[in-house]
Amino acid sequence: MSKKHCLRKESLLLHDVVENILERLSVKTLLRFKAVSKQWNSTIESRYFQEKQLKHRQQSGDPDVLMVSVCPYDVRNPTIESLRTLQLGSSSTVKIPTPWEKDNIWYLVSYSSCDGLVCLYHPHKSGYVVNPTTRWYRPLPLCGFQKLMNDLGDGYNKLGHKFFRLGFGKDKFTGTYKPVWLYNSLEIGLENATTCEVFDFSTNVWRYVTPAAPYRVFAYPEPVYLDGSLYWFTECEETKVLSFDLHTETFQVVSKAPFDNVDPYNIFLCNLDNRLCVSEMKWPNQVIWSFNSGNKTWDKLCCIVLDVKFDTRLCAVLPLALFDGKKKKKSKLMFCGRELTRTLITHDLETKSYDVTFTAESIGFPVLYFQSLISIS
Repeated sequence: MSKKHCLRKESLLLHDVVENILERLSVKTLLRFKAVSKQWNSTIESRYFQEKQLKHRQQSGDPDVLMVSVCPYDVRNPTIESLRTLQLGSSSTVKIPTPWEKDNIWYLVSYSSCDGLVCLYHPHKSGYVVNPTTRWYRPLPLCGFQKLMNDLGDGYNKLGHKFFRLGFGKDKFTGTYKPVWLYNSLEIGLENATTCEVFDFSTNVWRYVTPAAPYRVFAYPEPVYLDGSLYWFTECEETKVLSFDLHTETFQVVSKAPFDNVDPYNIFLCNLDNRLCVSEMKWPNQVIWSFNSGNKTWDKLCCIVLDVKFDTRLCAVLPLALFDGKKKKKSKLMFCGRELTRTLITHDLETKSYDVTFTAESIGFPVLYFQSLISIS
């Protein structure tokens, strides 16, 4: 073997070692290290490395909490939206600058993040898919649902048609990210039960999915993403959990919900530790069930005893995450109220104690995400 070939092989081996070290670093550090050399820049920019870095991040630590906050409106300071991130175990937040702050427009955020990306949207204006860590973003054009609301103006509210939330997830087989808008059709003069629109990043347009969901869905709570599918509650006499497979783009009923005839503001869908969970509030308790996909049953995960000081009388609390306690067992549940103050609270499932994780005049709309380098071309 020639000396030149040996040196080249040694160089490749050394870069493999460097790559293994790099994937363990924070995104903030990696963004700085892109300037070290063309080779490092090429490595960090590659999709292969970015997916390795994300996987390592997901396996080695807890996610961060992104808080999409809206400042109260007044004459001197119009409604301004900001993004802030809170690391689990910390009591301070870091503000994330955004290019649309100057527009003084508030946005909602999809409950589910995906690979470090979150979806911000507005009833009447273009939204964004955002990577809060790298500050990358891509605008989303108006969909048919938004155009309908804009065309009808005040007449839209007279129809009694509610504002449905945007879902966001990923086809786990192709890796394609998909914002999805599912909404009921009767009030807007259509015969089918629902209408479904999916955004295609390759063509930059929204397209309709047919057939759409066979059952009407609740406008609230938000859809949740888990393992290649989005989930909603059906608006039926018998409440069901409806799924949308992001690969086949088909709907199916997963299971009957473990409760009937409920107020949509007292129920919630969530992803806890990569498990589909549902919960219902019956003051002063809120029970959380975990779905067993093997036998299609619901197992009781825990029961939260609510308190007046949590500001949760009007709506069910929003479960956010299960994370490690002292024995490396996921025995701590973070949740927040869905009313104005939105205090973040940690509940120890073993000791039954409650601690305030973070509080402010308004922490906004919290969503969990893992810091990553991912963007969408």
